[in-house]
Amino acid sequence: MLKYEKKRHKPAPLHVFQRRVVTHLLAAAAIIVFAIGVGMAGYMALAGMSAVDAFLNAAMILSGMGPVDDLPTSAAKIFAGFYAITCGILLIAVAGLVLAPVFHRMLHIFHAD
Repeated sequence: MLKYEKKRHKPAPLHVFQRRVVTHLLAAAAIIVFAIGVGMAGYMALAGMSAVDAFLNAAMILSGMGPVDDLPTSAAKIFAGFYAITCGILLIAVAGLVLAPVFHRMLHIFHAD
């Protein structure tokens, strides 16, 4: 009969944890920059906005605030709708990505001997 033993792992050293947090923050920043780029490209191509106006609208939708300018075409409005839905899901995913190393460390701390 095999004996079951719980293996409890200690939390990683602080410098390893800090490196994981920084890595996750950099990955989150890269995702956000990519999403802003997609939004800017869509607004510039479909709504004829300047780069600054496209950035403002993309950033406002990505942050959950909503669009700033009225959109002139149906294609631009459809893009804005899908972009807003995608950004809502992206916000949750990025929050999970940033918080994952903290929760992982907390689990190790609570289950350590």
